Amino acid sequence: MREAALYADRFMKRIFRVLLVSLFLLGNCGLLYAADGEVDFLDDAFYEETPEENAVKDPFEGMNRAVFAFNDYAFMWILNPLATGYSNLLPADIRGSIANIFYNLQEPMRAINSLLQVRFSDTGTLLARFAINTVGGVGGLGDPAAELGFEKTEATFCQTLDNWGVPDGIFLMVPVMGPTTLRDISGTMVDRFSLSPIYYNWAAGWEESVAIFMGKEVNNLSLHLGDYEKVKEMSVDPYVAVRDGFYQLRRQNWQTSVPRDKLDDQSE
Repeated sequence: MREAALYADRFMKRIFRVLLVSLFLLGNCGLLYAADGEVDFLDDAFYEETPEENAVKDPFEGMNRAVFAFNDYAFMWILNPLATGYSNLLPADIRGSIANIFYNLQEPMRAINSLLQVRFSDTGTLLARFAINTVGGVGGLGDPAAELGFEKTEATFCQTLDNWGVPDGIFLMVPVMGPTTLRDISGTMVDRFSLSPIYYNWAAGWEESVAIFMGKEVNNLSLHLGDYEKVKEMSVDPYVAVRDGFYQLRRQNWQTSVPRDKLDDQSE
């Protein structure tokens, strides 16, 4: 019996290590649901020539393509089956409610970033959403705030750095974060791990904390099954489609994060 228990313990630790690696790789498919359906990754505009000042800086394209190929293999053979199996266990409504809870928990961080970006109206909206959905939405299960006119708005630390004038830098495809830039590495880390203290308080140890974070990411991915495959099927070059889709999302976020007077100056 003791040997069986030790074997089971070693087996579970191996499984956990595999899932931990999967968690890191989940960052590479984050682009698929980062825009919450607001970005069309198959838009023909992706392939239109852009002004030289807005051209993609990808000096390490060869290395980035190699990482992308590895991420693609890991997604198709590890992450996608994992998320598909998970989606078969829970109905979409329940998975959507779980995603709502984690989204609601991140509203205070969005409010902080909105404040740092001098978006005072959005800061008030985000704080109101958090209060209303936490109380009236039973911890964020529902979104009664939207019904009252407090619509979702995004405010990330990547946007904050952009707002402060920190340049994008070169494009990078990394195993942990997927498509990113030199500037966004730090911004993404701040946003992604802003809930780490909450996860740790919920869990008995760091392993459970990581498992909670991984569950959140798998749940999000399960709500967007098939999106990545569509990008691959409809794109001549999936790497370029993902890279340009990332930059389109960055441009949209930049437009919402820049102070109003700066936008007005650029439109003249």
